[in-house]
Amino acid sequence: MEFYCSIYLSAVLFVALLTCSRGAQQPSFDQNYQIIWGYDHVARFDGGSRIQLSIDRSSGSGFRSKLEYFTGFFGMRLKLPPKSAGVATTYYFISNAPRGVLHEELDFEFLGDKILQTNIFINGVGKREQRIRFWFDPTADFHTYKILRNPHIIVYFVDDIPIRVFKNSTKYGLPYPSQPMHIEATMWNAEGWAGGPVNWSNGPFKAQYEGFGIHGCGSGYGPLGCAAPVLPWNRKGLHQLSEEQQRAYQQVKKKYVFYDYCYDKKRRPEFPIECKLN
Repeated sequence: MEFYCSIYLSAVLFVALLTCSRGAQQPSFDQNYQIIWGYDHVARFDGGSRIQLSIDRSSGSGFRSKLEYFTGFFGMRLKLPPKSAGVATTYYFISNAPRGVLHEELDFEFLGDKILQTNIFINGVGKREQRIRFWFDPTADFHTYKILRNPHIIVYFVDDIPIRVFKNSTKYGLPYPSQPMHIEATMWNAEGWAGGPVNWSNGPFKAQYEGFGIHGCGSGYGPLGCAAPVLPWNRKGLHQLSEEQQRAYQQVKKKYVFYDYCYDKKRRPEFPIECKLN
């Protein structure tokens, strides 16, 4: 869909962007996405409006968007598998550069069913992990996970609550994501890193995904076209959090964040400048 649904909403309240795909018929999975591995571990429901990824001892599974995107307000609804310690369920954005070599990523990584980790890779460098504990049961129902990406700010949201902010600080000589990215979702065995060991007697583990409309600017429009102020996610009011969002964000940091790379002195002896600015 790229930004065709959204570009005509630029003169309307921005909330319309968040709901434009709800009032109309949802795009099916195959319109915007394709399976990339574990084909026999992927199931479609409701005409392709809901996809189930699964993992067992033999294989995990994954899918990704057909196009790459620069900017947008991207979101998907997920329901995680219960009792899945050691299994990583993901929803993330990644550029086409070889993994580990100047690639860029924006990650939602669900470590089992208890922990949500976010991470940011820029020019091949990550190690910007933050971890939160859920304030709800992510296995009981669907919840929405979104990323706002524009030339000024990247914000991670859970059910419209901001949980992470990363500002464009290139004027201070700091890096900021600049590459177009595919949207991907996977399930894989991350035993040790995502808790564990995996108790396979609780498997196969199944995660469900909904919401395959994409409100973003495709790479074909180039970085300048996707930075256009006319696009609703680039408008001035979204260059920073609102006062209400800032209060909610502070509550998340105070109550639910239990690991932040900024304060990990073993990995970063000095407090990173980017953390001071964010």
